[in-house]
Amino acid sequence: SLKRLGYKSPNEKLNIAAVGAGGRASEDIHGCSQENIVALTDPDDARAEKTFKLYPNVPKYKDFRRMFDKQSNEIDAVIVACPDHVHASAAMWAMARGKHVYCEKPLTRTVWEAQQLTLAAAKHGVATQMGNQGYSSEGARQCCEMIWAGEIVGVTEVHAWTNRPWAYWPQGPEVVPKEAPIPPTLDWEAWLADSDPRPYSPAYVPHNWRAFPEFGCGAIGDMACHILGTPNMALRLTPPTSVECLLQEGKGQYTFPKKATIRFDFPARGSMPPVQIFWHDGLTEVPKFEGVAADEKLGDADVNGSLFRGEKGMITTGCYGGGTRLVPASKMKDYKFPPKLLTRSPGHHQDWIRACKGGDPACSNFGVAGPFVQWMLLGVIAMKFEGKLEWDAAKGRFTNNNAANQYLKPKFRKGWKFA
Repeated sequence: SLKRLGYKSPNEKLNIAAVGAGGRASEDIHGCSQENIVALTDPDDARAEKTFKLYPNVPKYKDFRRMFDKQSNEIDAVIVACPDHVHASAAMWAMARGKHVYCEKPLTRTVWEAQQLTLAAAKHGVATQMGNQGYSSEGARQCCEMIWAGEIVGVTEVHAWTNRPWAYWPQGPEVVPKEAPIPPTLDWEAWLADSDPRPYSPAYVPHNWRAFPEFGCGAIGDMACHILGTPNMALRLTPPTSVECLLQEGKGQYTFPKKATIRFDFPARGSMPPVQIFWHDGLTEVPKFEGVAADEKLGDADVNGSLFRGEKGMITTGCYGGGTRLVPASKMKDYKFPPKLLTRSPGHHQDWIRACKGGDPACSNFGVAGPFVQWMLLGVIAMKFEGKLEWDAAKGRFTNNNAANQYLKPKFRKGWKFA
């Protein structure tokens, strides 16, 4: 199958196209800039201006479908780094044409799309990677190895937290999208892509779309792929049996709430006991935990991180899995990390590029990222309902709340071709 993909030797350069060129996309393009960047797509010229200037001779498009129509034969691999609602469609178009894909987190906006991308990556035999850099970090691997070595014995509870959305984008009852004239630099239809038509509002573009369920996944979509990545890997999580939104504050008519706490219940996995995972967003300070001294520093200084509670101790990590340490910190004084069981990553983008050229699969390839994102996205749905949602992973549906099942799959605009 590598021949079919126009397999390149490790010292040959890949021809990479990007869907999205401003904002986060510019970082991903830079991360792959030692390869050949051959096409750039962004519906918003103003947002993409800096990147467009760096590549004056590279063809530019507003709509990724036009790019594939024109240049498919020249492209080996595609970076998908646009708003969440377009991730799945752009990645599917790329994989269906035999292209390798790097797709920004949260991979997709809905569970069904994550299932489709996982299946398509396997079917087309392409190299994939989700953009959750935490999966590549040294700290994430150290945390796995500490837990597997039995340092805190049998993890039964994990808390993960973030300060978002507070200083990053507005969310809550005061956010009302007001119609406005479409800026001349923006192709609004191309930005909407597979979403139902609606009037343009500056509330969505260029940055604050994450707040709106039609386009993004709120703070859980922004940060859980990073912060929950380490628990997903370390605890070898399988699908959860239930999810429940325990707390919501500042619920918006149009947006996700300002603050939420979500609980996921996971069954035992091999020798690992059942575990409860709690997601807390919209925080201004690190949560207080029983058995943790008030002056103990947890996670990162910017209110992002996690706490693993085992039968015999605790471990904390920072936002991207970094800063892994035992709690209390005094336990780290003479601590030696366990032997390295996991290979170390050359860097998240490099991990993917190596895989594109026939090397080992990237650490957060869709076979890993797809199942992870599916359980995480159940938390997005839980914010719409009171009470616990029972999840049957084999059937791919909630068994006690049929109304919740409508949110598993997106509604595509009429006539849109998903691939």
